[in-house]
Amino acid sequence: MDYLDELESKTIYIVREAYFRFKKMALLWSIGKDSTSLLWMVRKAFFGKIPFPVVHIDTGYKFQKIYEFRDKYSKEWGLELVISKNEKALASGMSPKGSKMECCTMLKTQALKETIAQENFEALLLAIRRDEHGIRAKERYFSPRKEDFQWNYHDQPAELWELYKSKQDQGEHLRIHPMLHWTELNIWEYIYREKIPIVDLYLAKNGMRYRSIGCESCCAPVASNANSIKKILHELRTTNTAERSGRAQDKEDAYTMQKLRSLGYM
Repeated sequence: MDYLDELESKTIYIVREAYFRFKKMALLWSIGKDSTSLLWMVRKAFFGKIPFPVVHIDTGYKFQKIYEFRDKYSKEWGLELVISKNEKALASGMSPKGSKMECCTMLKTQALKETIAQENFEALLLAIRRDEHGIRAKERYFSPRKEDFQWNYHDQPAELWELYKSKQDQGEHLRIHPMLHWTELNIWEYIYREKIPIVDLYLAKNGMRYRSIGCESCCAPVASNANSIKKILHELRTTNTAERSGRAQDKEDAYTMQKLRSLGYM
């Protein structure tokens, strides 16, 4: 067993533990490299068939290639796809042109809140990593969210000897993060080994590529000639550029991501 096998094994263990504890569970799929890798491992965990819904939060402003990838592989992999969309906010004109924090709150957090209420989900699987952003380094594998969706990052449950908080309190739901121990480089090594399909926005064209993808208006490419996964691996071993350097919401002010996550953002 090599280091990728060990990372994969721990993730699958956490996914199966969550499924044992929570019968109303879903996986959040942004269509990015991390959530697609997690989806790949969940399929492995259950022998090719995911036994719970896969939720895509659709802001209406994603790259067209994300929608095309979602539609193709949700059919190919036989996913029970739930599309979460805040139609009311979109109808009122909410868009990334104004406050990024307000837009993310309404089109992502509020949309998810409504979907959890409609579907009665007790727990959600998310593909976040500790190395991706400072506030995400404060997370736990099993992280409770209150009824109002807020996250108290000052008071997180202890996780010792692989013992996790797997019982929800009244009004809570659990955010489960089976990939906290992975790094960006690990993800690309795993994608390369497993031959996992990805949105080709990650591959360089005309000297630019995306390190992180989401809403088209909030993502900017970085200078790169890495037009293959092998070249991405080489690039990541030498670059000093942060993974989310192209994300607009991370730049709005120094604490935007912390504020967003404390309010329930992914």
